[in-house]
Amino acid sequence: MRYDLNLLPIFVALLEERSVTRAADRLGMTQSALSNALTRLRAMLQDPLFIRERYGMRPTPKAEALAPALTSALASLDAVVLGQQAFDPSRADQLITIAPNSYVEFVFVPALAARLRELAPGIRLRTLPFGADIAATGVTSGTTAMVLGRITDAPDNLVVQQVAEDGLACVVRADHPKVGARITKAQYERMKHVNLMPAGGRLRAGLFQALERGGLKRDVAVTVTHFMSIPEIVAATDYCATLPKLICRRLAGDARLKVLPAPVDLGTFPMQMAWHVRYRHDPAHVWLRTLVADVAASL
Repeated sequence: MRYDLNLLPIFVALLEERSVTRAADRLGMTQSALSNALTRLRAMLQDPLFIRERYGMRPTPKAEALAPALTSALASLDAVVLGQQAFDPSRADQLITIAPNSYVEFVFVPALAARLRELAPGIRLRTLPFGADIAATGVTSGTTAMVLGRITDAPDNLVVQQVAEDGLACVVRADHPKVGARITKAQYERMKHVNLMPAGGRLRAGLFQALERGGLKRDVAVTVTHFMSIPEIVAATDYCATLPKLICRRLAGDARLKVLPAPVDLGTFPMQMAWHVRYRHDPAHVWLRTLVADVAASL
């Protein structure tokens, strides 16, 4: 039997997007052209493949059974084709979209932007927020190059790699009347605290878990959504903030503040990147992943 290989990317796009409209936009096709291609796919594979529902399209059992083999075949084909192509970052002229969480955007993206300016001045960097829903970033459909942060329960079509890890420390105002060069567990639990609750809550959940493991309790007086407001609050109060050490390193240069070790060992947490499996062998994406890992290691 003869197969039309041009239909494979359409099958994968429909499988991942669950929408003719979104799949057509992703592939740069009209909806009518994609619908015609879907008709040919159904005839070729002798199955409806996708059933329309209220909120999109549901793959049939046969489509779900075929998906791993067809997705793998397309990835292998991409690897053969892309493997013959070279990528020269110094000559690249393109837009790269990444989705960092608020922590990564604060501590990592400035260093990444500096390296891109040095190595690939023609590459423009765009960031999207990474909160609770990883699919909302576009990485599961491949429209976003990667997500960066703490990644849990990643879908099967994403590859996840840890690039760094960080710990936790405390920040108080430099002339705090009750805290000297260190903070005890008793002091920590008597103090008022500034709590960070970014969009999505992953950092918040991670901190709560670390405090629980360390047997620490907090009396939270103020909750904010971004790191940038914390130094101003801490400098103007007797409150304490418990933050990632890379954040604290930035704040250590503020003469109004002092950074102290946490009263107990709060462990570490990972910084990870995740990307769509279809980019596994893409030369430009391989270069980007290597750069991200190198910059993260330098932190």
